[in-house]
Amino acid sequence: MKRFYPFLWLALFATPSFCLGASPQPNIVFILADDLAWSDLGCYGHSYHRTPNIDRLAKEGMRFTDAYSPAPICSAARASILTGKAVPRVGFEFVTKNNPGQQELGENYPLQSPPFTLNLPLSETTIAETLGPLGYQTAFFGKWHVSQHYNGVYQAWHPEFAPSKQGFDVAVEDFGAHPYGWTQAEKEHPEPTAEGLFAADTLVQKTIDFVASKHHRPYFLFASSFYVHTPVKNRCRWLVDEYESRIPADAPKRNQRLEYAAFLETFDHHVGRLLQAIDDSGQRSNTLVVFLSDNGGHPEFTSNAPLRGSKWNLYEGGIRVPMLVRWPGKVAAASQCDTPVIGYDLLPTFVDIAGGTSGEHRGLDGINLRPLFENADLLPSRNLVWHFPYYHPESGFAKAIDTIGVDDFAVSKTRPQSAMRRGDLKIIYFDEDQRSELYDLNDDLAEQRDLSDAKPALTARLTKELQQTLDQMHARRAMQK
Repeated sequence: MKRFYPFLWLALFATPSFCLGASPQPNIVFILADDLAWSDLGCYGHSYHRTPNIDRLAKEGMRFTDAYSPAPICSAARASILTGKAVPRVGFEFVTKNNPGQQELGENYPLQSPPFTLNLPLSETTIAETLGPLGYQTAFFGKWHVSQHYNGVYQAWHPEFAPSKQGFDVAVEDFGAHPYGWTQAEKEHPEPTAEGLFAADTLVQKTIDFVASKHHRPYFLFASSFYVHTPVKNRCRWLVDEYESRIPADAPKRNQRLEYAAFLETFDHHVGRLLQAIDDSGQRSNTLVVFLSDNGGHPEFTSNAPLRGSKWNLYEGGIRVPMLVRWPGKVAAASQCDTPVIGYDLLPTFVDIAGGTSGEHRGLDGINLRPLFENADLLPSRNLVWHFPYYHPESGFAKAIDTIGVDDFAVSKTRPQSAMRRGDLKIIYFDEDQRSELYDLNDDLAEQRDLSDAKPALTARLTKELQQTLDQMHARRAMQK
């Protein structure tokens, strides 16, 4: 049974804007990419990836330079985004599994990570459960990944913890054309598409059909893509061939990057189809579109440069992500916001836009970003926090490279760690040796100059504040065995 929250009570009794004779409540479309790096898109400066449809969002709206995922890994980020709470408060810090348990990595690892969280608790109140009482139809399409895998099928929704149990009126489970949905025969011998054609994608088509259908109330659409998560495999061989002339011959991991570039352009094509469906529905001017990635890029397929690190760790490459917002007439075209924001800000933002009470200071860690849409500098300074009390990779840890650098193009050893950003300062705390690193992101975006020795008092103060914040959130810790 759901726990009763004051925040939800406020949403229930808020008066929707259409009842006040004001502008109609906008539709809200949230597009979540999977493993898309901060530097992957043309609008973020990539030199050879072609992403014209996603870049269109930047041209027609606001590009955020300092946007973050709540976590460097999938399930944790999604649980945080859905609830408006930071990862240590939600207690969902890793990826979900088939069965309960703990990491068992052997005696060479001094810390024991917390037990795996398998399901987002039904007691948590999600974006959908706050927007529904405000008059919104809520719909989810694609990758859920905050429930344990069902019947041993990777990422299959567990029926007791599916989106329909967390406030979504419409919930469609479909892998589309992503390799997750391929048969074994297709994996071994994928049939190429014809020159210039992309493979038909049932998930994208169902999402488009929802947008095109007749709506009697505003809708919140969560379009959760499986792209560009591995396995990176392409039926569009013509597209891979086109990148042969675009990617430098001496580029590290060139073969993987050829496949990845085509994979990313396929995803961009899907986003373009969804944006066109919004335009065709006649609702473009009354639809807020938010685009975000769930964590940094996979180091074996893409470059996170100029950022250090990648998916799985708390250096900037693991958590800084592209974020784009388009809302015609409300957000200036081709605008830019350099204010740090984070995925758990979306819930209070969407509630405010829907006409409800944002619920700040009521058990949420996110804040309402709507003021930024009109004034990119209008937001109070605050701390952003991350928490990853696990080791990665779980298998093959000993073979992973020891150091986390820039453009290593290999999986590195990630150990239990936490981080906090305040202004331009960022502290990263490593649990094994109880050590902190301090960086000034304004002068050192690549996190190459650790200032902890030069500024010991500041390092100690920020480390203490980070630990106090984790304690207040009842964070689960990696503990000595």
